[in-house]
Amino acid sequence: MNTKLTLTIERDIIERAKNYAKNRNRSLSDIIENYLKLLTEKEQKNEGSKLNPIVESLKGSFKMPKNMDYKKELRDRLEKKYL
Repeated sequence: MNTKLTLTIERDIIERAKNYAKNRNRSLSDIIENYLKLLTEKEQKNEGSKLNPIVESLKGSFKMPKNMDYKKELRDRLEKKYL
């Protein structure tokens, strides 16, 4: 069910947004609706992913060195394990 919504936005932003929508062959309402849907879905996912109490208690107990390259370290350990 669609419901009408009134927003107050600066005129310049509205014009740019209309041009953006027109260039992508979409309505401004569709773009705003999809944006709001993405925002609220992301928030719901974050709420649903609570950490296990044991993991939560360990959070922050390990401090990585500032010069540590996480991706390189992970790659090296995986290579060692599987190669």
